[in-house]
Amino acid sequence: MDDHGRSSSTQPILYVLDTNVLIHDPNALLNFQEHHVAIPMTVLEELDSLKTGKHSVAAECRQAIRLIDKVLGDATPEEVEKGVPIQRGKSGPKGTLSILMSKRAEPITWLPEHLNDNKIINQLVELRSRFPGELVVLVTKDINMRLKARACGIDAEEYHSDQLIDDVDMLSRGYHSMTGSFWDRVAKVDTRQDHGRTWHRVQLTDNLPAVHVNEFILDEQGFVGWVKGIRESELLILDMHQEPLLHQEAWGLRPRDIHQALALFALLDPDIHLVNLTGAAGSGKTILALAAAIEQTMVTKRYRRIIATRSVQGLDEDIGFLPGTEAEKMEPWLGAITDNLEALHMDDENTHGSVDYILQKVPLQFKSLNYIRGRSFQQSLILIDECQNLTPHQMKTIITRAGAGSKVICLGNLAQIDTPYLSATSSGLTYLTERFKDFPHGVHITLQGVPRSILAEYAEAHM
Repeated sequence: MDDHGRSSSTQPILYVLDTNVLIHDPNALLNFQEHHVAIPMTVLEELDSLKTGKHSVAAECRQAIRLIDKVLGDATPEEVEKGVPIQRGKSGPKGTLSILMSKRAEPITWLPEHLNDNKIINQLVELRSRFPGELVVLVTKDINMRLKARACGIDAEEYHSDQLIDDVDMLSRGYHSMTGSFWDRVAKVDTRQDHGRTWHRVQLTDNLPAVHVNEFILDEQGFVGWVKGIRESELLILDMHQEPLLHQEAWGLRPRDIHQALALFALLDPDIHLVNLTGAAGSGKTILALAAAIEQTMVTKRYRRIIATRSVQGLDEDIGFLPGTEAEKMEPWLGAITDNLEALHMDDENTHGSVDYILQKVPLQFKSLNYIRGRSFQQSLILIDECQNLTPHQMKTIITRAGAGSKVICLGNLAQIDTPYLSATSSGLTYLTERFKDFPHGVHITLQGVPRSILAEYAEAHM
């Protein structure tokens, strides 16, 4: 982040980072320009306690600790307390990093110190009393800690260096639905045929929305166009033809509407390496992804295996206490996969037998996120469910695991975030959608709510 908070102020600010900021972004201390960054000793202790074991944030804690150690180098204790210059590449030092120590001669407390949050706030109140002119700002993802800090007279801000949009409604849906006919909005068009495909070179007008590569254009007349090139004032559009899209099939599954059809098309396209599906519960994200995955491993043999994983709060901490193999341990959290397998085989004489058969025959591996971190997967289809619960840093860590010939499918619902300190705008799923909107081998589709039942539809609308 190049301009955090009040970076335009002439006086450098002392930004004090909470533990959750360093877990959210282990490189956070590099993002405060010319300002001072301080890390309380309490935060270092929390990072130390979380850096080992099966915690889902252990890797982030270790990375943050390594960066702090690298910046501090061989500085003396006095220099560490005063502030060590932060080196940023060739631009030279910019800002300083220090470890915040308590200087109280007697145990005066403003907030009861049974909580680490309170210890940090007390330290900042004490710091302000020693240096009244110093601009001190607490940076934390914890809204309650920000409220407590402000009540004690300490400025507090949320960390949002990787928050690319302020309103989730501004997020691309992956397609643009237009009233009337798309062609009424076009100034000039040049159409050509190439190997059975129809291409349109369209002159842009003010009536057309801002579009990105690999987004779709839909109109009320049944036109479906895929934006394949953007140059100055013109678009290169591939005419998709609605009927063939709606009659696609993967492992016996057909799309219910045009949005599912576009999603299935992207899932089956070998030139698309990242598919990002969002939408409400029951919109068909998981069943479409699973059907396409089985089709491409069992029938077309495009991928050697399916790696399925899911972000669930507590998963990596609790997995060690469950009996059985890793696959058996993962099963309770990956029930969505087996539920959808059953749905794909509902018409079979013996649904359970079919599901067991598929699980035996399909190279489908259930893996925890910790397993995926250090690996590189070749010719694999990596299916990540519940992506809304990942931080941007975790999302990057997982997607960079995709090796040669692999495809990543991210599924999520921004309305169901269960991770503390994450919101719809700071979620890794939002970050991914925004960062990859110009990626020529990626497609994002927001699926419309196809209700699981009349009851589910009513509950979604009225509860």
